[in-house]
Amino acid sequence: MPSSSPSPKNKVLVLGSGNFGSCLADHLGDSDHEVYMWSRKKSFVEYFNEHHKNPQYLKDHCFPNTIRAVGPDLPDAEFVKRMDVLLFAIPTQALRSLLTELRPSLGDVNPPLLIFVNKGIETVTNALTLEIIADTCGKDIARVSTFLSGPSFATEIIKRQPTMVSIASLSEHHAERASLVFHQPWFRCYRGNDPIGIELAGALKNVYAIAAGMAEGLGFKNNARASLITRGLSEMTRIGVAYGANPLTFLSLAGVGDLFLTCSSSTSRNYTVGFRLGRGESLNDVVESLGSVAEGVTTAIGLKAIVDGLDVPAPLANAVYKVLHEGRDVREQAQELLERPMAKELELPRKPGGPARALMNKLGIEEERY
Repeated sequence: MPSSSPSPKNKVLVLGSGNFGSCLADHLGDSDHEVYMWSRKKSFVEYFNEHHKNPQYLKDHCFPNTIRAVGPDLPDAEFVKRMDVLLFAIPTQALRSLLTELRPSLGDVNPPLLIFVNKGIETVTNALTLEIIADTCGKDIARVSTFLSGPSFATEIIKRQPTMVSIASLSEHHAERASLVFHQPWFRCYRGNDPIGIELAGALKNVYAIAAGMAEGLGFKNNARASLITRGLSEMTRIGVAYGANPLTFLSLAGVGDLFLTCSSSTSRNYTVGFRLGRGESLNDVVESLGSVAEGVTTAIGLKAIVDGLDVPAPLANAVYKVLHEGRDVREQAQELLERPMAKELELPRKPGGPARALMNKLGIEEERY
């Protein structure tokens, strides 16, 4: 399918050579951008540049010649300043150290457009990516950073299957710029101004995908799956609003769209973790054999701390945490959930927005919705 991008061509540095970073690099390279993909592994850089293939992910796919691998050292300041876009596609737990290392190369005048596609909560600090950016790069860069999320399996993106995503930033101008970088007929972008909601939805859905996998592993059928997805959406919306996100964000592609995808497909790594736990395997055996990161496992830790701090009901998230990190039995946790007392179906917290307001204050932003 020929490119029909309305955007000017960009020099893009993709930081991360994993499954998702690779497929986005492929999409951007096929959209006629000049793309560089960084990896800390020298063997990856040499193999990719010789064969135009990723030796670990999407192994059978041949990447366009418009992509060049760089590394293993982080590109220097001169290289970074030539880039129009930096795309961060590394696990959330590694982001703070990378941004700290990269910050001197960004400069303070006309830095590259920063786009983040990681989904998770930093376990040590319980921070979202927006706060990590503020801590490492300062409020000015955080306020114009952009976030991409939505139902987007890598194996379908590289086949140019229709994909639609949410892109959000506190700066509408930068959200539009990021959308123009990615937008194609097969990869449609919808803009928003709630990066906190986008981040929470992208992180929390991984935890509920583990729950959905557990239900399948236990032998529960379609009624249970549909109910779990719906109750998961209700719960993540309640948590998000208590944090300070816009409730409508959870009805977006980054919210219910991504939640539905990851909770209903065995292609999802997080769903696979839950399924195997439901079948009786240990978490250590599952993680060791998975071969790629399932961020819901670590996200459950940060989410538990956030839920406790907000004092908001989150029975599904708490049950997943207990199985993953307290060694509780999957079947017993499922039974406890089924035996909970009757409750209202939909109820939002009465005092929303504390953590988001604090983060906006750090960024020097005052908005009524926080």
